Amino acid sequence: MLWSLLKILVFVSIIAVLAFGAALLTETAGGVQITVAGTEYTLSALQSVIALAVLVFAVWVLFKLLSLLLATLRFLNGDETAISRYFDKGRERKGYQALSDGLMALASGEGRLAMAKAARAEKYLEKPELTDLLTAQAAELAGDTKKAAAAYKRLVSNQSTRFVGVRGIMKQKLSEGDTDTARQLAEKALALRPKHEEVQDTLLTLQARAQDWAGARKTLTTKLKTGTLPRDVYKRRDAVLALSASKAILDEGATLEQQEQAIEANRLSPDLVPAAAMAARAYLARDKKRYAIRVLKKAWEVQPHPDLAHAFAEVEPTETAAERVRRFGQLSRLAPQHDETRLVMAELHIVAEDFPEARRALGDLIERTPDARALTLMAAIEKGEGASDAVIQGWLTRALNAPRGPQWVCETCNHIHAEWAPVCENCASFDTLSWRRPEAPEIVGATGAQVLPLLMGTTDGGNVPVGSEVSDIELLESDVEAEVAEIDDPKASQTTDGGKAEYKTERAK
Repeated sequence: MLWSLLKILVFVSIIAVLAFGAALLTETAGGVQITVAGTEYTLSALQSVIALAVLVFAVWVLFKLLSLLLATLRFLNGDETAISRYFDKGRERKGYQALSDGLMALASGEGRLAMAKAARAEKYLEKPELTDLLTAQAAELAGDTKKAAAAYKRLVSNQSTRFVGVRGIMKQKLSEGDTDTARQLAEKALALRPKHEEVQDTLLTLQARAQDWAGARKTLTTKLKTGTLPRDVYKRRDAVLALSASKAILDEGATLEQQEQAIEANRLSPDLVPAAAMAARAYLARDKKRYAIRVLKKAWEVQPHPDLAHAFAEVEPTETAAERVRRFGQLSRLAPQHDETRLVMAELHIVAEDFPEARRALGDLIERTPDARALTLMAAIEKGEGASDAVIQGWLTRALNAPRGPQWVCETCNHIHAEWAPVCENCASFDTLSWRRPEAPEIVGATGAQVLPLLMGTTDGGNVPVGSEVSDIELLESDVEAEVAEIDDPKASQTTDGGKAEYKTERAK
């Protein structure tokens, strides 16, 4: 209402100004004298202005006629579209103006306005390769997914815009959670544009999530060839993919190919802990202990890790406690000051019932980085040396409230994993897990305080089979777990306490 009133007021004002100007020109003396072929024409001021306006209009018409004449000559000269282009100039101007306005509206976040401008541009330009893209993006911004999908499908039908259409539909499928279709579309998009980095990364992530390790390695090679991935990063990620393909090595029915992949993963990235552990087990499956030991020692020198200790224990599964302590000295000498080395050696000395040496192995860990594992070991040492129950319970209480130590943590979302995986189970990021102390609340994994039962067996002398019920430290750890369970679920304490009592009775016998 106000806008209409304002337009009326502006129109009336212009008419009033023109009328006032005409009155002034009428009252103004003098004019313009023009002589043509001996005839003199005298024009008043008002007539002079009108004549000037007529002259300008005539010149404009003349230029238009000249342009039409030139277009006609081009048509007669063989240019079949010359005349049609002449008449379409105005439509093109309006169409490109609408297209420009649509892009500005899209950049401003005005989806509905952008869609309206795209429709206007399509009306004047009739160039779907330009307007369909604007329509699709504007429809996505406005939340109209059906219209966006229809526009992308039209782009797919055009050879010059096929990649844009495939990529657009791929992103729609990703947002809908249809990862299988999105992966197939990403493969087609990569075939159209092998150097497109975003499509490369999307396809690699989807292939890793779908455990298509062979396809992921092929995509990774494409990234290397196109220069979108440094060679050192390529070697690391290729090792991760080879390792992922060989994870079945942990099963009894591991094939020779899977064993080879585990060894290849270790060769590609010797510092990748899971790859080293799997490669060692692959060598052990072939009865090549010397190669397994060499792999584990090389990885331990770079990063001591409980998984490596487990694999190293499997080299000689029937050795005695004292023999195992001596053999693990090979690892201890490679990284003597590392926390993991100290913890493993302390555990082994506890199983061998050499409690003073276990205390020396722990060193200053209790003061420097006290975690649940170190504190539980300290409780075992105190128990072995005959300390009172109050002292032992004090260490166990501290262990309950202490951090669990290093875990596999995603660098992208800080999600904690119980075991290593190539893809984060929370954010689906590829190759983002690192072994470190998490900042968030932790979970207890198989490589935390439970490492000892996997390393050692009984303490009654003789052979020590891996995995048997073994030592005082196990009883202490079951105490910790029982207390944690009681805190989480009071009903759980009944079963847990009964199990502990039965276990203590067996040990007493």
